[in-house]
Amino acid sequence: MSQGQRMSQYEDRMTIETPEGLVVTLPLAGVGSRFVSAAIDFTIQILLTAAAFTVFVGFGVGGGVGPGLFAISVFAVFFVYDVSFEVLAGGRTPGKRWTGLRVVRSGGQPVGFVASAIRNLLRLVDFLPSMYLVGITSILVTQRNQRLGDLAGDTVVARASRKPVRVVGAVPTAPLAGALAAWDVSGITAEELATVRTFLERRDSLEWGARTALARTLAERLRPRVGGVSTQDPAGDAANDEVFLERLARVKAARM
Repeated sequence: MSQGQRMSQYEDRMTIETPEGLVVTLPLAGVGSRFVSAAIDFTIQILLTAAAFTVFVGFGVGGGVGPGLFAISVFAVFFVYDVSFEVLAGGRTPGKRWTGLRVVRSGGQPVGFVASAIRNLLRLVDFLPSMYLVGITSILVTQRNQRLGDLAGDTVVARASRKPVRVVGAVPTAPLAGALAAWDVSGITAEELATVRTFLERRDSLEWGARTALARTLAERLRPRVGGVSTQDPAGDAANDEVFLERLARVKAARM
C-alpha cells in the first residue's frame, strides 16, 4: 500500500491509513459539485475585478501605472483569492464552503501554501482549451477525481459531512474543572495529543460512520492510559468517546 493509502471500492471515496494505523474514509467531490463551487468563486472574482476596475477609473489612474496596477489586481483576485482561502480557511473558498467541499492533501493533511499555489497556477492549463475541458476530463479519468493542478500539488477535493453532531448525555459544566484536575495524563505522548487534536479539528468533515469509528479507535487506545477518570464522569463511558478526547486534549495541553 503506497504511502499508507488505499482506495476503497467506490470511485468517489478515498481511504487513508495514518501512520498510527487509523483508517479514515474521505468522500471525494465529483464534477458537478466542483463546477458549482468554481462557478460561485468565479462570479465573486468577476465582481471583485469589476470593483477594482471601477476604482481605477473613478480615481483616474492612468498613464503607464494604471494598466500595471490593474494587472496586479487581477492577479490577486484570480490567484491570491484561491490560495489565501485554501491555506487560511481550512481548504475552503466561499464557493467550496457553500457547496460543502474542502481541499486537502492526498494524505488527508491540511493543504499548505506550496500545494495550493501549484494547484492554482495550473488552473490555466486545466481551463484549456475552454470551459475547463482539460480539468473536467482529468477529474473523470483519475482515480481520486483530480484535475491536473491537484495531481501536481498532491491534493484532492473532499466533500465535508453535513450530518449533525450527536451529543450523548449531558455533561455538567460546574464540576468540570475539579474532574479534570484529577486526570493523570502522563502516559499520553505529545504525538498522541497531536493525533487527537487532528481528529477533533477535522471530525466535522468526516462521514458519521467514519467519525464514530475513528473516535472509538482513539479512545479505546488512550482511555486505559489515563488515570483518575471518575466512574461518574461521562468521559469514562465508551458511548462518549468524543467527550473523552476533547477533555484529554484540554488536560494534556494544559500540563505540557
